[in-house]
Amino acid sequence: MLTELRIRDFAIIHALTLPLESGLNVLSGETGAGKSIIVGALGLLLGERASAELVRAGADRAVVEGIFDATGVPGIHDALESRGIPVEDGTVVLRRELTANGRSRAWINDATVTSAALAEAGRLLANLHGQHEAQNLLDVERQRAILDAFGGAAAEAESVRQAYAALMDVRHRIAETRRRRGDAQARADYLRHVDDEISSAHLEPGEDVRLEEEARKLEHADELRANAAAMLAALEGDDDAVLHRLASLQRTLAATQRIDGSMARMQELLDSGFIALEEFAHDLGSWAGSIELDPARLSEVQQRRDQLFRLLKKYGPTLDDVARTGREAHEELEFVDASEFDLTQLSAREAEVRGALVQAAAALSALRADAARQLAVAVDAMLPELGMPDGRFTVRLTPRDEPGSVGAEDVEFRVTLNAGHDARALARVASGGELSRVMLALQTILARLDGVPTLVFDEVDAGIGGRVGLAVGDTMRRVAAHHQVFAISHLPQIAARAHHHIVVSKGDRQGVTTADTSVLDGDARVLEIARMLGGDPESAVSQAHARELLAAAGPSVEAAPPSPKPATRSRRRQGRAAEPGRPPRGDGR
Repeated sequence: MLTELRIRDFAIIHALTLPLESGLNVLSGETGAGKSIIVGALGLLLGERASAELVRAGADRAVVEGIFDATGVPGIHDALESRGIPVEDGTVVLRRELTANGRSRAWINDATVTSAALAEAGRLLANLHGQHEAQNLLDVERQRAILDAFGGAAAEAESVRQAYAALMDVRHRIAETRRRRGDAQARADYLRHVDDEISSAHLEPGEDVRLEEEARKLEHADELRANAAAMLAALEGDDDAVLHRLASLQRTLAATQRIDGSMARMQELLDSGFIALEEFAHDLGSWAGSIELDPARLSEVQQRRDQLFRLLKKYGPTLDDVARTGREAHEELEFVDASEFDLTQLSAREAEVRGALVQAAAALSALRADAARQLAVAVDAMLPELGMPDGRFTVRLTPRDEPGSVGAEDVEFRVTLNAGHDARALARVASGGELSRVMLALQTILARLDGVPTLVFDEVDAGIGGRVGLAVGDTMRRVAAHHQVFAISHLPQIAARAHHHIVVSKGDRQGVTTADTSVLDGDARVLEIARMLGGDPESAVSQAHARELLAAAGPSVEAAPPSPKPATRSRRRQGRAAEPGRPPRGDGR
């Protein structure tokens, strides 16, 4: 629930802190005092469009901050943690800043977020019902979810969603198989040519490199033989060759070592060199013997290299690329042959999954039809109490040509509020007050199903009074047993039924008009309700009437559900974040 709303430099508000409690909170005050401005600030906090005109004259920015106790709120922890935003002690702080040049920024628990992310979190925390504003309950997706929840059809709705997802998966696979098959068939002649050309070449990995080396050796066979012969002659050709002279040197060094033993190390070095040169001469001779003058083999190698060059030029740049192209062409040709069987199997699977979807959708439709009748009866029973004696509520179920992810029908809440008029979509109800009262009727019935903890009603009392006002007040109080309700009201009948009564007053601060709030109890509350009755608030008659309304409503604070206490540390920390011109930690400034 919303425990505290802080507003600074917004419209005519300079600085305002609005404490709220569980149960029914009512905000009253003279016309033009700023009640709707407070609701507008709350709407901005919940993600509505921002305008630079909302910044108070003379200020450089407007700041709105709301502290919510989100303990037990469905989905809020997952929604924030998925964005890397921690939730400390169940406290969620939404903050939005609007500069005079029209720039808007938003934070959740000190983490910078987009306006869309702020709105997403706001929808889970509060539902704002204001005149002609887009509401959760006006969204057809929301209406469908409400009807399914009311009819206990959440499991069936999930079965339909899963069956539809399975059908879409099969249809995607069929479409992809047909696309690939068509592409392959269109390229079949080319693919066969590629497959034949590459497979007939019988490629071997690294063959191009080996052929290049062999061709170079065959092309220079004469030169290689001549070089080998020259080197062998230098090593061992005659008595003056290297090895012969080294043998003579070796004998002389051996005689020297017998006289001077210190020459042993040099003897070892010479012996090693001599052995290495002998081995070199042996290997050189073997290599020279392997060199052949083979024009036929050279021609064969050159032809093979030409063949590989053509393949590399067409399918390269490497031999591995050529081989891979051949495999892919072969696989595509095989796919053409196998795809007909695959399509047959997939078509059978499609029929099976579609049958399951139709069956699941039919079960869901039956539950929805029954729930639609029951919900209409329940809402119709409440509309006369809320000042709409001719009101009729219906749920239109419009069949679809094919079942979809949400079932076999579209769901739309419709209402007629005057005798002789056709039912219209709930979103097209002309009067903001009527719309709010229809919302109130729905919320009363759906209170135990709706996980949004805070409901805000603006002008729910427009165009009503007397006994209808009492009925509306009683209805809002019943909703407040399951939700925190925050209502802007002109009716004393509604204000008297509040668990928590706040008054807005307009004043002058240093020559600038501003709005302030104060929490009422005791005699101050009696005076405010006496004023709302339209009489002289100082009149004994007006005060007696006010006390009578309060007594009829029963205990106020004691009747409200207990308020969870937000963590003291978090409240102090967020209080600092609301100081003018001071951004929360982590915003990068």
